[in-house]
Amino acid sequence: MDTRINLPQSEMPTKWYNPLPDLPTPLAPPLDPVTQQPLTPDKLEPIFAKALIEQEMSPDRWIAIPEPVLDVYRLFRPTPLVRAKKLEEAIGTKCRIYYKNESVSPAGSHKPNTSIPQVYYNKREGVKRLATETGAGQWGTALSFACSQFDMACTVYMVRVSYEQKPYRKILINTYGGEIFASPSMQTETGRAMLAKDPDCKGSLGLAISEAVEDAATHADTNYTLGSVLNHVILHQTIVGLETEQQLKMIGEKPDYLIGCVGGGSNFGGLVAPFLPRKLAGENITFVAAEPKACPTLTRGSFRYDYGDMARLTPLMKMHTLGHAFMPAPIHAGGLRYHGDAPIVCNLMAEGLVDARAYYQKECFEAAQLFLKTEGFLPAPETSHAILSAIDVAKTAKPGSAIVFLYSGHGMLDLGSYDAYLRGDLTNFELPQEDIDSALSLCPNIGG
Repeated sequence: MDTRINLPQSEMPTKWYNPLPDLPTPLAPPLDPVTQQPLTPDKLEPIFAKALIEQEMSPDRWIAIPEPVLDVYRLFRPTPLVRAKKLEEAIGTKCRIYYKNESVSPAGSHKPNTSIPQVYYNKREGVKRLATETGAGQWGTALSFACSQFDMACTVYMVRVSYEQKPYRKILINTYGGEIFASPSMQTETGRAMLAKDPDCKGSLGLAISEAVEDAATHADTNYTLGSVLNHVILHQTIVGLETEQQLKMIGEKPDYLIGCVGGGSNFGGLVAPFLPRKLAGENITFVAAEPKACPTLTRGSFRYDYGDMARLTPLMKMHTLGHAFMPAPIHAGGLRYHGDAPIVCNLMAEGLVDARAYYQKECFEAAQLFLKTEGFLPAPETSHAILSAIDVAKTAKPGSAIVFLYSGHGMLDLGSYDAYLRGDLTNFELPQEDIDSALSLCPNIGG
């Protein structure tokens, strides 16, 4: 049988699926960071495109993908769904394992699925420059790529530990025409204040977000973009799950497990959301979210209102959180070091619709190496969590089960991390409960 299931380009989805109308319990509203009252759309207009604000709160189940966005999508979409036969044989499973390969995008990950529309909508509204943060560098790369497609300026604040671990991300972002700063940086008041407090600060995603938001808020020609967490980001990423659904149908397959790694929740949410109506209708599909033990947001975080960034500039969102003041350990899965998760994903988790599992980084790299030896591709450290979870699930799943995981990105710019792994320099780290308790103590006490 064919191991690669290719969807014809003529059948690429032309609409995104919006899960908001289908959530069993409506999302708790975002709150103004100052007044703690429900946020009105006009409060977001200084830093977000109006079209994206509308999508963030849209009640429509389907939203048309603009033709200019489809034109750029066609550079790499649809992406293949692949049967991992050699991996199955290596672990001796009777399950069928498939992976949706998003690493074939120009930026090497799933992130362009949302960077392309975000840049398009901002360009259409006359914005000249976009500012953003990036953890592992996948999002910063994707945004700089999209900005190059629509002739826009791009500024990226990259978490310092990843900036130092992954110098080639900087080169690639610069080559696309973007500028990049290690966060905390001297470019913003937030960054300067942190460096004055701790000159050796390795940064966090929450801190980098604060810098990017401040940049956008203090420059009239600049808007802010986010590569995960927000509703409109998951909306754009549903093209992944929609294609997967069509590809499985092409081979008469129904998924028993859908698996994705989770940092902010964009790739996992984009994969599983289109299957939500089927799950709610009684179909036996298990959504498995894989995260690091060093940043166990879903497995050990508190479901409550919290800020999305360290400087408390962003709206308050109800989500699973480790606390906005959380400073993560410098593990090599930089894209999974965020203190919170997407409200949509957290809503599904709170409803008992998601099975969250946490893993040590060394066992994830071991799974990545097995995948490389069997399937031939080098995964990003973030993606290795989904691979390990798929292997984990296959050990206990009913024989004949169909397991689908999202191969969210390649690891060709993460060779420094693999070098550390091969040298035996990686250590396992499990976040101490006292660190969680300390960070959560600084969260606002808001009911609801």
